[in-house]
Amino acid sequence: MRTALSIAGSDSSGGAGIQADIKTMSAHGVYAMSAITALTAQNTTGVTDILDSTPAFLSAQLDAVFTDIFPDAVKIGMVSSAELISVIARKLRAYKARHIVVDPVMVATSGARLLQESAVETLKAELLPLAEVATPNIPEAEILAEMEIRTSADMETAARRISERYHCAVLCKGGHDLNDANDLLWKDGVGRWFYGARIDNPNTHGTGCTLSSAIASNLARGMELEEAVRRAKAYISGALAAMLDLGRGRGPMNHLFDLKSDYIREGE
Repeated sequence: MRTALSIAGSDSSGGAGIQADIKTMSAHGVYAMSAITALTAQNTTGVTDILDSTPAFLSAQLDAVFTDIFPDAVKIGMVSSAELISVIARKLRAYKARHIVVDPVMVATSGARLLQESAVETLKAELLPLAEVATPNIPEAEILAEMEIRTSADMETAARRISERYHCAVLCKGGHDLNDANDLLWKDGVGRWFYGARIDNPNTHGTGCTLSSAIASNLARGMELEEAVRRAKAYISGALAAMLDLGRGRGPMNHLFDLKSDYIREGE
C-alpha cells in the first residue's frame, strides 16, 4: 500500500485540514498519516480559536513518521508560524522527502486568517522551493506573485511568475468569481488549463485541502503530475456533486461519496 503524510492543522468539524486529508487519502486507497501543526476550534461558520503545536512537538511528530513509515508523498496545509514552517522545511530536507505538495493556506473559507504575516516570507524562502507543486487559490497567488489577478491571462502571468521564482510547478486554482472552476497548471515553462463546470453547491468547506491531498495521493500512487491533477479535479467534482448538507454555515463535501463497503450497507 502506498502512503502519504499530511502536515496540517486539525479541523474539529471534520471538513478541512487533517480530517479532510485523511478521508481523501483513504478514498484514494492510500494509507494516511499526519503531523498536526495546530488545533483549531472550528465549524462550518468559522474559526473561533487556534492552538499551535510547539516546534519541538511538530519535529517529534515528523521524526516519528519518517523513521518508521516513510511517506510516498507529503501534503502540507495550514502552518501558521515561521518557526513551524522552518521545522517542516528542515525535516523534509533531512529525510529527502519526495512528491511534496504545498497548499499555501493563508485564509480559511470562512475568512479567518490562518497564516501570520511574518510567516509569509518564510513560506516563500523555505517551503515553496521544496515543492513539486504548489496549489494557491486566487488570493494566495496574488500574494505570492505580488500582483492582482482579474483575468485568465493574469492567472497565467501569476502562475509563471510563482513557478520561476520558487522553481516548482504551480496549480493556480480558479473560482473566486474569476471563472467556472478552471485551474491552470504551470510546469516547466508551459501552462495547461484544466476546465471544470462550477457545481451549484454552496458547501465548499475544505475544497483546497481536499484537492491538494488528492493530488498528493495520486502522486504517491505513481501518477505523473498532470494526471494526478486531472483525477484530483474529477474527485472534487464528485464530492461536491454528492450534495452533502451539514452545519449552519458553508458545509463540507462528501469525501467518501464513492465508498462502497459491506459495513456501510449492512448498517442501513
